[in-house]
Amino acid sequence: MDPGVLRILDANLNRSREGLRVVEDYARMVLNDDGLTARIKDFRHSIAALADSIGPHSMLAARDTPGDVGTRISVADEQFRENPARVATAALKRVGEALRCIEEFSKIECLSAATGAEKLRYELYSIEQDALLTCPRRQRLSRARLHVLVTASLCRGDWLDVCHRVLAGGAEVLQLREKDLPDCELLARARTMREITRAHNALLIINDRPDIARLADADGVHVGALDLPVVAVRQIAGPTMLVGKSTHSVDDARAAIAEAPDYIAVGPMFRSPTKPDVPVQGPSLLAEVAVLTDLPIVAIGGVTAQNMDRLRAPRHFAVAVSSAVIGAADPEAAVRGLLTALPRDPLIT
Repeated sequence: MDPGVLRILDANLNRSREGLRVVEDYARMVLNDDGLTARIKDFRHSIAALADSIGPHSMLAARDTPGDVGTRISVADEQFRENPARVATAALKRVGEALRCIEEFSKIECLSAATGAEKLRYELYSIEQDALLTCPRRQRLSRARLHVLVTASLCRGDWLDVCHRVLAGGAEVLQLREKDLPDCELLARARTMREITRAHNALLIINDRPDIARLADADGVHVGALDLPVVAVRQIAGPTMLVGKSTHSVDDARAAIAEAPDYIAVGPMFRSPTKPDVPVQGPSLLAEVAVLTDLPIVAIGGVTAQNMDRLRAPRHFAVAVSSAVIGAADPEAAVRGLLTALPRDPLIT
C-alpha cells in the first residue's frame, strides 16, 4: 500500500481512538452513564479491529511524526474549551472526521476496511446524539427536585409571568399542560416556554403531544397510563426526547417500567384539585414503586409544602405540583417553600 495512504490511515485511526477515549471519560465521569460508557468502549474495540484488518505493523512502519508538517499547524480556538460538554463535542467531531478519512482512503486498496469505517461512522452519529443530548437531559432529570405543571386557566396571574417567577424560584422542570388550546396556539406557547426554560437551564416537558414537543425542541413528553406507548412517543418525538409516563398503582408502574420510559410519575399522593376523579393512592405508593426501578420517580397529586413530610422513599425522588405554585399569589415564594420542605436526602421508610 502507498506509504502516504498508510500514514493517513495510521494518523486517523489514532485520532479516532484518542477522541473516543475522551468521550468515554466524559460519559463515565461527567454523565455517570454506564450504558453509554459501555457502548463507547465497545466502539473503541471496533476501531482496534478495523486497524487490525488494515495491518498495524505496516502503518507503524510508515509513520513519520518528525516529518509530518501538520504537527506544526494549530488553530487558536483549539486551545480553549468552555466546559466538559464542549470537550466531548470537539472529540466526537474529530472521530467522525477521522472515520471519513479512513473510509475514503481505504477504498484505494482495502475495500473491507472502507465498508467497516462507514458502518462505524453511522453508529457514531447515534452515540453523538446520546452523549450530547439524551444523556445530559437524563442526568439533569435525575437530579431535578421540582416539576411545575403550567396550565394558563389555573394561573393566578399571567401564565408567562408565572413561568418566569417559577423558574426564578428554582424549579428545574416545567411541564406545559394544556388540553384545549388550538394546535397553533399550543405550539407558540411551547416555543415561548422553550426560550425561557433554556435561559434558566431548566427542562421543558410537553404533556400528551410528542408532535408539539418535537416542533418546539422541548426536552421531553409526558403521557398518561392509557395514552400512547413509550416506543410510539419516541417514533414521533425523536430518539433524543425524554418520555415520562403516569402511573396510579403498582401494576401501572410495572407496566410502565416495561416500556422503558425515562421517568415515571406516581400518584395521586393526596387529593388533587386538578384531577379530582382519580382515586388517591397515598404516599405509600411512592415507597412501593421506588423499589421496583432505578428510573427517576416523581410524586404527583396534591403535594404541598405542608404535606411534603408525609412523602417517604428509599432513594431520591422529585415532586410535581400545579395549583400549589401557579395558583399562588407569589409563585416564586411557593417554589422556594416547596424546595425547602423537600428533603435533599432520601427518607428511608
